[in-house]
Amino acid sequence: MQIHSYLTFNGNCREAMTFYKKCLDGELMLQTIGESPMAEKMPRKMKNCIVHSTLTKGDLILMASDMVGDAGLKKGNAISLMLNCTSESEIYDLYEKLSENGSPTHPIETTFWNALFGDLIDQYGNQWLLHYQKH
Repeated sequence: MQIHSYLTFNGNCREAMTFYKKCLDGELMLQTIGESPMAEKMPRKMKNCIVHSTLTKGDLILMASDMVGDAGLKKGNAISLMLNCTSESEIYDLYEKLSENGSPTHPIETTFWNALFGDLIDQYGNQWLLHYQKH
């Protein structure tokens, strides 16, 4: 069994996922509502919205959509995206890239469990935790 992060946006999914691809690399797949079988059932103004997207790089899978329910999009701090990095250079590089136009809330530092750890809120309001276990 696996668990994947699925983010919901309100019309800026393409922009956010393109940003995450720039930061994390990998292969990005985007499908618009207009390209889907549900195109005829949705308002015309939504045809360029993303019904589903996936960013894949090795074991990393990040999914997202612009499909907001009737209650609307409500951001909170209950969910974070955790990246277990493979090197010191990777954790610092990803921290710098993901915090662009965001809020670097906790700079990377060595923890009591001998790891590098830091967190940030990106420009889309999503919280990222970055971790690298030193050997």
